[in-house]
Amino acid sequence: MEKIISLFADFGVFVILPWVLWRLTRKILPIVVLPILLGILFAVWHVPVGQWGIPSLYGNDIGWLAVLVLAFTAGLEMWQHPGQDPNAEVIAPTLGRLLGGAVVALGLPLVIGAVLVYQFFLPLHGWGVPHVPQWVAALSLGLCIAVSALPVLIGIVRELEPQHRPLGQLALKLAVVDDAALWVGLAILQFATKGPAALHGWTGLEFVAVALLVGLALLGTWATRNFKKPPLFVIWLAVPLYLAAGSWASMQLGLHELIGAYFAGAVMPPSWVRRLPVERVGTFALIWLAPMFFGHSGLHIDGDALTWPSVVASLALVAISVLVKMGAVYLYPPAAGLSSRQKLSVGALLQCKGLMEIVAATILHSQGMISEFAFASLMVLAVISTSLTGPLFRLFAGKANSAG
Repeated sequence: MEKIISLFADFGVFVILPWVLWRLTRKILPIVVLPILLGILFAVWHVPVGQWGIPSLYGNDIGWLAVLVLAFTAGLEMWQHPGQDPNAEVIAPTLGRLLGGAVVALGLPLVIGAVLVYQFFLPLHGWGVPHVPQWVAALSLGLCIAVSALPVLIGIVRELEPQHRPLGQLALKLAVVDDAALWVGLAILQFATKGPAALHGWTGLEFVAVALLVGLALLGTWATRNFKKPPLFVIWLAVPLYLAAGSWASMQLGLHELIGAYFAGAVMPPSWVRRLPVERVGTFALIWLAPMFFGHSGLHIDGDALTWPSVVASLALVAISVLVKMGAVYLYPPAAGLSSRQKLSVGALLQCKGLMEIVAATILHSQGMISEFAFASLMVLAVISTSLTGPLFRLFAGKANSAG
């Protein structure tokens, strides 16, 4: 009974309260920001939420399952066009230009961010990580600086005015590449951290895990060609099997379960995915279940790590993240013929960190690849960056159709 009461307290603090604040403030802040912000404030002010049984055991499990579902739905949306208005004007860049823009929009912030972190942040007190190569820590933080928040961005684009949705859809196409690169990058960095030891001590289960991931991809390819319209119940039966198989396989390989969940969603047959209520499932998980995970992530921050110097460092990370992301899109936009304002509008959307950075920072922190100070700063970066997305976009998109 005590565990149930703790769950209700957890739900009230990190789900109901953020939802009420979200509605009262007319959704000015994305809902993903509010529970993490509450958790950070509780940690900094040392609020004794443990007396209420928070974080609760069941709340941890439910929130974690919801984030697995969010990672899975992000993979499902990899090949879709979420939130697209069929009547809206379409900006149709060439594939080469789009991929080139995506590489620049991700690669330039990654390189600049990693170099700046290596030179100026890692030497700071509390930022270094013992037993982890400095270049791995720098690239880990650089990846978080460079990433864009696909799930949150989908919601933001859905709420744009019709005349602005073409720019939003263009930003989503780049965010899809960002999102895939994030999960691949996290996997590579985790292997790099372990070095040759990553392959030592492999048992038969690791080879089964590799075969399972390859099998999921091959099955998806086969079904796309030969089994496009199965009965709906077959698709629903396949969903939990794909999710469980991908998560287990990545965990067995020493990677984070979220990487496997994302991969499993990305390799499901697109014709199957189009028959699933991906948006509704993702929205339900985001609003009513996952906030417990976000709130607990905030609580896990060492409140004493958010000293004035670390806050200044967080603000510096925000400035670096926003400027290099928007600058990269401005220097090499993903479509020809965009005005200066349109380039900056797309950049304003792509600098949004949201859920993806929170998840990435949690993975890196749990794997011991970033320090408490860096983890706290990344949480602050996620909150501020996501909060700035709407105002920055409105600032530049007000005259989006004007010439540069």
